[in-house]
Amino acid sequence: TLFRSPGSRLFGIDENFSSKRCLSWFYEYAGPDDVLGPEAMEKFCEDIGVEPENIIMLVLAWKLEAESMGFFTKEEWLKGMSSLQCDCAEKLQSKFDYLRSQLNDIPSFKNIYRYAFDFAREKDQRSLDIDTAKSMLALLLGRTWPLFPVFHQYLEQSKYKVINKDQWYNVLEFSRTVHADLSNYDEDGAWPVLLDEFVEWQKVRQPT
Repeated sequence: TLFRSPGSRLFGIDENFSSKRCLSWFYEYAGPDDVLGPEAMEKFCEDIGVEPENIIMLVLAWKLEAESMGFFTKEEWLKGMSSLQCDCAEKLQSKFDYLRSQLNDIPSFKNIYRYAFDFAREKDQRSLDIDTAKSMLALLLGRTWPLFPVFHQYLEQSKYKVINKDQWYNVLEFSRTVHADLSNYDEDGAWPVLLDEFVEWQKVRQPT
């Protein structure tokens, strides 16, 4: 447990950031190859009290500018944790509210959403496979986009096997600008076919 005074000072912990301490914290998890990999990531999540699929881990990866899901390199860790001024689990836990707040900041959320595409895709693929896309969309838009359950259902039954970057970016735009009843959807707008087809599918299911 973390006791905090009104001034939000951490008791019993040296508040000054130490890159040496940050590095030894990294090596509690990383192997000799200077990479914190999937198994170590589970242990790291356990130590900070967060499920690996918690959105906080995505925001943290974004802050660390991590390239691949399930991995933190030494460089990513040092640079990112330095910017967060975290050199131990307790300090990182004290930043959770800040990390969550990034999701409510519109420009930051857009950056996190765009980052998630490259972060989650297989590096030899240009697109996201549909199952990964569905999980990431659920994580990012599941709680805030009223049409998400319907869109998810649409993807389940669709012919799409992958989602490309343009489609990914447009889903966010669509979720922000198109009403839940689709009344302001512009069929002549520059939406990708994926979204045109979603709207047609939904209108057939719910005729006005």
